[in-house]
Amino acid sequence: MHRPVELAQLRSRKLRKALRKYKLTGSMGRVGACGDNAAMESFFSLLQKNVLDRQRWHTRHELRLAIVQWIEGIYHRKRRQRRLGKLTPIEFETIMKKSVDLAA
Repeated sequence: MHRPVELAQLRSRKLRKALRKYKLTGSMGRVGACGDNAAMESFFSLLQKNVLDRQRWHTRHELRLAIVQWIEGIYHRKRRQRRLGKLTPIEFETIMKKSVDLAA
């Protein structure tokens, strides 16, 4: 059994170069550290509760459409997030885009 991302990949020159280029910081946690995956675990928990477990899906295409509809229609537009100042992601993005446009 392999981890989705092997440890050697996290230390590769190519990854470190891309992180520097885009001024990003790589994950600093240890393997199995819960903090690294907390946001994604939360997202997938909501996805499972609100989409996957609601009904039996007959085709992958049907499930894919339901997932996209949930993300775009509810998760991004209605779900307020504390880290975004209790704004929805769409509201936050709109405000940030306006402030970038004004600064340009």
